[in-house]
Amino acid sequence: MTATLAPGRPRKRPPAGPVRRIVFLLGVGMILAGLGFLVYCAWQYYGTNIVSKQKQADIRQSITTNWDNGIDGDDVGLLRVKRFGADYEVPIVEGFDDKALASGVGWDPKSADPGEIGNFAIAGHRITHGEPFAKFPELKKGDEVIVETRTSIYTYELRNSGTSITVDFSVGWPLQRVPDPDAAGERPKKAVLTMLTCSELFHTRNRNVVIGDLVGEKDKRTGKTRAIG
Repeated sequence: MTATLAPGRPRKRPPAGPVRRIVFLLGVGMILAGLGFLVYCAWQYYGTNIVSKQKQADIRQSITTNWDNGIDGDDVGLLRVKRFGADYEVPIVEGFDDKALASGVGWDPKSADPGEIGNFAIAGHRITHGEPFAKFPELKKGDEVIVETRTSIYTYELRNSGTSITVDFSVGWPLQRVPDPDAAGERPKKAVLTMLTCSELFHTRNRNVVIGDLVGEKDKRTGKTRAIG
């Protein structure tokens, strides 16, 4: 006679072994890691932009308030680039560190001041942290870059396009007093502007570089303008 199970009694499952538990925990860990990565990406590409753009707006307001009161303040000035949009206006803050580049466009404090003989060097993010240089590759030779300080408005004209010069991040000539690979140690004779940003969106080793010459200056106190060069 064949034995049968008593009706109504559930079949017992064998206890889960250690291998099954490990596989389960690994699966949960991978899911949590994936969710964490998605949250990180969302923060980097959306959250940092929201925070930085609000910070830029606050700094712009602080700059104009200081200027109205005859105070230079801690920030360098305001940057305008028509190629980036008719309403484009970003604060230029001191430093090339993460904090500065999350607050606007950073200025190398070892470089020249706006309008000064030498190399006025600035850098900005193409993506994340307000992405002030998002349209950097669209720059063309001959484009004008405006830098405003409390007392003056300086106009620079670009020598090259936004993609024509790419260098490794370790290359130092763009920050020289004369931004030319063959001019190390030379004394500057004119005022120039150098702008730098990452050349690729998801790879930060290379930098795109544009260089501009000072071609005009307006004294905000007297309203007088002069052409240069």
